[in-house]
Amino acid sequence: MGLHADHMSEPRRRIILFIKNHGSSSMSELASYLDISGEGVRQHLLHLEKEGWVTRYSENNGIGRPVLHYRLTTAGEHLFEKNYDHLTIEVLDTLTNFLGEGALKHLLSAMIEQRIRLWEPKLEGLNTDERLNVLKDFYQKDDSFMEIENKNHVYSLIERNCPFHNVALQRPILCTVSVSVLTHLLGCSVKREKRLQNGDGCCVFKVLLDEPVSENTPKIIIEDEYS
Repeated sequence: MGLHADHMSEPRRRIILFIKNHGSSSMSELASYLDISGEGVRQHLLHLEKEGWVTRYSENNGIGRPVLHYRLTTAGEHLFEKNYDHLTIEVLDTLTNFLGEGALKHLLSAMIEQRIRLWEPKLEGLNTDERLNVLKDFYQKDDSFMEIENKNHVYSLIERNCPFHNVALQRPILCTVSVSVLTHLLGCSVKREKRLQNGDGCCVFKVLLDEPVSENTPKIIIEDEYS
C-alpha cells in the first residue's frame, strides 16, 4: 500500500492538506496557519521536499523580493486517494459496449505485444533460471512480494500483491495479459493455479517447461474460464 496523507505526522499532514486546498502556499502562510515558528515550518518543508511530496518555486508580485511558494508534486498529489480503478473499468466497459468484445481483445493483444517487445531483448541467451530472475525483477517494480518457487525443477512465479487488484477483481480477463506475456517470454505454457480473485491470497503462475509453445501460438492466451 502506498503512503497516504493521513499516515503522516500531524504538522506535515496539515501542511500537505493546506497546500492541497489552496493550490500553493508560502512559508509565512503556513506558519500562521499552523501557529508555529517559521523555522519549524521550514524544517517540515525541507523534509517534505526531500521526500518528493512538495516542490518550491519563486513568485514575484512586483513588490520587494520574490517569495518562495510550495506546491504538491505529482507524487504529492497521489497522497490523496484517486479513483483510477473505477475509471479503468468504465473505459474497458465502454470500449466493449461500443466496439464489441473483439475490440477489447485487440487492446489486450496490443498490451501483450508491447510488453514482449520491451522485455524479450533482456532475456536473450538466458537459461530458465536466469529468465525467471529477470522477470521477477521486472515484477518487483510493482510487487515487492513476487517470488520464484522451485520444487524439483518445477517452477512457479508467486505474485502476492497485484498492482491492479481492484480492477482485476471486477474484470478478471485483464489477467490474460500476465499469463500471455509470461508464456511468450518463457517459451512454454504458463498456467495460473491460484488466484487473488478467488481469495487464495496470491496468484501462482506455474511454468510448464514440458509444454513448449511455437511461433504460431496466439499472442493473447485466454484462460479457460474467461474464454
